[in-house]
Amino acid sequence: MRVIIQRVSKASVTINDQLKAQIGKGLLILVGIEEADNEEDISWITGKIARLRVFPDENNVMNLDIKSASGELLVVSQFTLHASTKKGNRPSYIKAARPETAIPIYDKFIEMLSEEYSIAVQTGEFGAMMQVELINDGPVTLFIDSKNRE
Repeated sequence: MRVIIQRVSKASVTINDQLKAQIGKGLLILVGIEEADNEEDISWITGKIARLRVFPDENNVMNLDIKSASGELLVVSQFTLHASTKKGNRPSYIKAARPETAIPIYDKFIEMLSEEYSIAVQTGEFGAMMQVELINDGPVTLFIDSKNRE
């Protein structure tokens, strides 16, 4: 499981010219799922996100996690995070999980995030063509891969 985490001032997802979700200050999380991912990957990444201290404290030092900063969460599926660009010019997505595998993992990830923060997690729509808008705050952008924990 791979995630790109962006600290945002605001972010939104639009599908077919309809606003699907939006948040103010918080984290936009792009999530890519591969066939080998399981609940252990979900739990590890969820915990990592919960403990990330990427929000500024009163001294403008990144010392606060999302809970302490009263931030919001927006999760968007992003199978292209598993693109391989080693050969040729067209990315290969062979490592990205098929929908029958990815959707239950994606849903469980959202459920675990919601439980961790005791808030509703805003989401895009799995498999939909989405327009994602954001104002990256900082900018702060992080990449986490559950298969690369060391």
